[in-house]
Amino acid sequence: MRADRLITIVQILQSRGKISSKELAQTLEVSERTIFRDMEALSFSGIPVLAERGREGGWRLAEGYRNSLTGMNTKEIAALLVPADPAILHALGIQEEFSSAARKLQAVATRQPVTPFSFLSQRIHIDGAGWHPSGETYPCLTALQGALWENRKVSITYLRGEDAAERLVAPLGLVVKRGVWYLVAGHDSELRTYRVSRITEAKVTDELFELPEDFDLSRYWETSTAAFKSALPRYPSSLLVREQTMKELQKERYVALLHKEPSEAPGWIRAEVEFNTPESACRIILSLGQGIKVTAPPELADTVAAALREAAALYDF
Repeated sequence: MRADRLITIVQILQSRGKISSKELAQTLEVSERTIFRDMEALSFSGIPVLAERGREGGWRLAEGYRNSLTGMNTKEIAALLVPADPAILHALGIQEEFSSAARKLQAVATRQPVTPFSFLSQRIHIDGAGWHPSGETYPCLTALQGALWENRKVSITYLRGEDAAERLVAPLGLVVKRGVWYLVAGHDSELRTYRVSRITEAKVTDELFELPEDFDLSRYWETSTAAFKSALPRYPSSLLVREQTMKELQKERYVALLHKEPSEAPGWIRAEVEFNTPESACRIILSLGQGIKVTAPPELADTVAAALREAAALYDF
């Protein structure tokens, strides 16, 4: 809409100082003729827009003029508190808010501080492991996010295996790790973590709750992740791995690399690792094909060899 575009022009002029018609037209995806008409409209409405001609010319605001059009709403602030990863912004439905808020922050950078919404940074945590699309769907993510901002309890239906459980939870934060979203919420005076893709229904209630004063989302996630990892079973193994296969092995979520060193065989690496279980070790090793060989323990090497023989027998080798 034109009104939105006029406000955006003022914000751009306020943050950039001076900008040409061509640059403005490209930024706003309109023609230069449209920019000239917009400038006439701004001038007519009392905004002191000045045109400087020449090679270094362009549009600018009169010296000392500031506007009060930079008020930011909660959703725009929230958008800036999430790293600008397009996939994450798309999942939360706040791409437009991010662009709008970025312009407004540029405009107020030299003015009074923005109204504090620092608590929003506690509501979404991006695990440092990075973003890898998981293929999971999140039909309830928008509802959970809305409840998060308003401190409202949510009645959820959560799948655990083949069973579904209904719970009333207080959403405290959203976490994304390797493209998978998790909800951290209070339930029965305890903190719980729910995989969002397993939430099949989420009904936002009118019941409000207060965020615990000592709750820190990133610290909670770090602590709970460490506790989860320490509780996992461990299955130490020794491997010979081709150099080009080592990168693929290190990407495996349930493999911990303890030590590696060059092997006497060119192009191979000796690696000490921990799998979770013998079954997962066999599955991962088989998935890496000819790029990996088990040297210990003997029972794992025997299991992998037997699986390879059975596979070869399917093709009458």
